[in-house]
Amino acid sequence: MISYKDAAKFRQRLETYHDPPRRFQRMTIQLPAHKTKIVCTIGPASRTAPILQEIIRNGMSVARLNFSHGSFHEHRTDIGAIRSAARDMNRSVAILGDLPGPKIRIGKLEMEPLEIKKGSTLTLTTDSVPGTASLISVSYARLSESVSPGSIIYLNDGFIELKVTDVTPGFVRCTVMTGGSLLSGKGLNLPGAKIFVDPITDRDMEIMEFALAEEVHIFGISFLETADDIVRAREFASARDKKIYVIAKIERAGAVENIRDILREADAIMIARGDLGVEIPIEEVPAVQKELIHMANLYSRPVITATQMLESMVDNARPTRAEVTDVANAIMDGTDAVMLSEETAIGRYPVETVAMMARIATSFEQEREHIKWSSALQDHLKADLKNRQISVPDTISLNVAEASRALATPFILTPTSLGTTPRRISRLKPESWILAFNDNERICTFLNFSYGVYPFLMKTDRERWHEKILEELTRSGLLRKGDRIILTEGKFSGHFGGTDSLGIITLP
Repeated sequence: MISYKDAAKFRQRLETYHDPPRRFQRMTIQLPAHKTKIVCTIGPASRTAPILQEIIRNGMSVARLNFSHGSFHEHRTDIGAIRSAARDMNRSVAILGDLPGPKIRIGKLEMEPLEIKKGSTLTLTTDSVPGTASLISVSYARLSESVSPGSIIYLNDGFIELKVTDVTPGFVRCTVMTGGSLLSGKGLNLPGAKIFVDPITDRDMEIMEFALAEEVHIFGISFLETADDIVRAREFASARDKKIYVIAKIERAGAVENIRDILREADAIMIARGDLGVEIPIEEVPAVQKELIHMANLYSRPVITATQMLESMVDNARPTRAEVTDVANAIMDGTDAVMLSEETAIGRYPVETVAMMARIATSFEQEREHIKWSSALQDHLKADLKNRQISVPDTISLNVAEASRALATPFILTPTSLGTTPRRISRLKPESWILAFNDNERICTFLNFSYGVYPFLMKTDRERWHEKILEELTRSGLLRKGDRIILTEGKFSGHFGGTDSLGIITLP
């Protein structure tokens, strides 16, 4: 075990690198100070070239396009701007197309904001009418079939609570239990109710058609409850000769119940705490979040923690102490990425928010080894090892993580055919950077979601891959004489990418 003093020196060494380029260049390569990935929602506050460059500089790894808002023309412009900014900054930035799904929303209001008073009567209708304090339209034709007297309905992420008193075709009369201000287009939730709509809507398919044409290949599927919805999205893309990565957004109780099946099929998950906190009792969200992160780590799936992480920074230059603690706790739980929504889409301080998120991640990651916490995942794998129930790749990833800590190696190098090995190692949160090498840009881009992984787009010759990589890394200034590093590879499995060995070398 390395001492605190040695660990501090090791971290100081790593912090001399900041944000690497996507391809090898004849220049000094720099790595970020933080390994937690940052997902930023792009919107009016962040879509200009200067702002995009600044949020990339400050730590954005993934740009999220929220297809619930904006036109195809706006999104096409944003896609071009993101790629251009990343190219200008010589950085790798993934683009996540977040599909709206069957989100139920209220219609246009006559006046905004509309004050909904506690104790008043409010009728929801499927007719298209200008909304008032007594009558509001809803974008769900089968609302009357999903509720009954006594049902609870939430508006605006649960801030307004309604109790159903009477149901007739096309109309649902409610008593306002908790009032508040309301804006047009805000969401409506029906906790525990059966929703008569497919998670992947016709509109989602139209959006996917557009995004695939723009070479976007990572999609977030909203409000799914089973793995079948993921299969359906893949089949849609496959019919167009496209391969996609699917991120399952966990925001319904059904998805929590089916999480094992979803994790087997999905490429990653997002814990969408806004709607999840309305669909299940809000006091259960922290425990569910921890369990979902653990399960995702167990299945080697990247996990994004989302919603209201630094929400106060929409209007303020500093977050609350509770928000800072929330971000740190998600990192402690084992999340790969943290997400910003309104903070970067419409907030007043998008650059400052990303910089703050990076600072929180950097600070906590530096102290992770010295905080009294235990990794349930590592304990799980060690138990499997003891019981001889562990796979070869899991054995390798466990030994790589432990060797990197014991030897204070700055880097773990791995060629990868599908990105599986870097993700297996990443979930154990080693202090070393995981440098992954692949010649497929789609695979490299998706690795931007995994904690502590930095992908390099390059051809790896199986016969002498490590020689070429070490030569390039040394030439680029990342490796130095005397560095001890770990190499992983599929040396004995008979196929490239079937990781079955690790090696430790010291640079002469």
